Amino acid sequence: MAIVLPSLSVSYPKVPGKWKNCRHADFSSKKGTISRVKMCAITTSKSKKIVWIWTENKQVMTAAVERGWNTFIFPSNRQDLALDWSSIAMISPLFIEEGGLFDHEHQRVAAFAEVSSPQQLEQLQILEEQADNVVVDLLDWQVIPAENIVAAFQGTQKTILAVSKTQSEAQVFLEALEHGLGGVVMKVEDVGAILDLKGYFDRRHEVDSLLNLTKAKITRVQVTGMGDRVCVDICSLMRPGEGLLVGSFARGLFLVHSECLESNYISSRPFRVNAGPVHAYVAVPGGKTSYLSELKSGKEVIVVDQRGMQRTAIVGRVKIETRPLILVETKVESENESYSILLQNAETVGLVSPFQDEGYQRTTVPVTSLKVGDEVCLLVQGGARHTGIEIKEFIVEK
Repeated sequence: MAIVLPSLSVSYPKVPGKWKNCRHADFSSKKGTISRVKMCAITTSKSKKIVWIWTENKQVMTAAVERGWNTFIFPSNRQDLALDWSSIAMISPLFIEEGGLFDHEHQRVAAFAEVSSPQQLEQLQILEEQADNVVVDLLDWQVIPAENIVAAFQGTQKTILAVSKTQSEAQVFLEALEHGLGGVVMKVEDVGAILDLKGYFDRRHEVDSLLNLTKAKITRVQVTGMGDRVCVDICSLMRPGEGLLVGSFARGLFLVHSECLESNYISSRPFRVNAGPVHAYVAVPGGKTSYLSELKSGKEVIVVDQRGMQRTAIVGRVKIETRPLILVETKVESENESYSILLQNAETVGLVSPFQDEGYQRTTVPVTSLKVGDEVCLLVQGGARHTGIEIKEFIVEK
């Protein structure tokens, strides 16, 4: 007796551009029928990427579906596995046959090619004419071919996906030449790889959103003694208005400006933020904080601008040196809470001013020029932290 399942559909992210090759298909096998599977390939933007899964591990399938990825690749002789999984989860199967990936009507959804030489790489131009999607297995090649593919297909409506076996490998493909490929095919048998990739996409989504920065008024400025302060050098260039979120208490993080501005005191260092003493918190991806003393090469931090737009950056180097410090205290209007930060007492260290919709736009105020009544940018958030993660707990900090 044929098994008829409810209508299934692929849940792709909503992105600009027209839907391509949308169609419904019935899938028949010896065990039964999967009815009305909608297969759609879409054009993608820089921030939206396609993920297909290539696995025969049921736990991997379950983890992927729970995270919104339901297009799965099977060998042509494993229609039984596709049918079995479709009875317990909403998936859309594709089958590998010579020359491509096919849906249940045996219509080509994507071309498929293995690339291990420059000559094979050139054949991608031929594959481009055969399908809107092209899946590429670069075998032992990674970074340079990915960059070449991005360059070759830039400006076209084609979606290129690369076969990846780890999250770090997928990240290379998704970020090649900044724009990256259109997506990845995760060929894995380990649930951990799926969890790692979801964590990566969560961080990407996080930095696409605006932080709600608050105006805080300076209530006190006081020169203190010496302390060990941290300069954070990142592997990216910062622009005027950008910096790191730092504070003595996690409940209120100040936007400390980078050293990207020219001055009479020192050459511009647009990769550096003179962030504060070793005890201070700094915002890192995932809604977490880290102590400045914990930062080191390879760690990630959040770079934020006056509007609250955020992006991730890699720490390239951390310099800890003993320097004179200055204490800055603020309050937010309508609140009775005090927020403070300690910074090096130097003309090149400054706090970011609130963004102005009209009129003169002030970018930063050097700590040596701060006075009571000045306004600076502040991120107000929950105070209690455990290993950098916000928790709901009674806490008093002062």
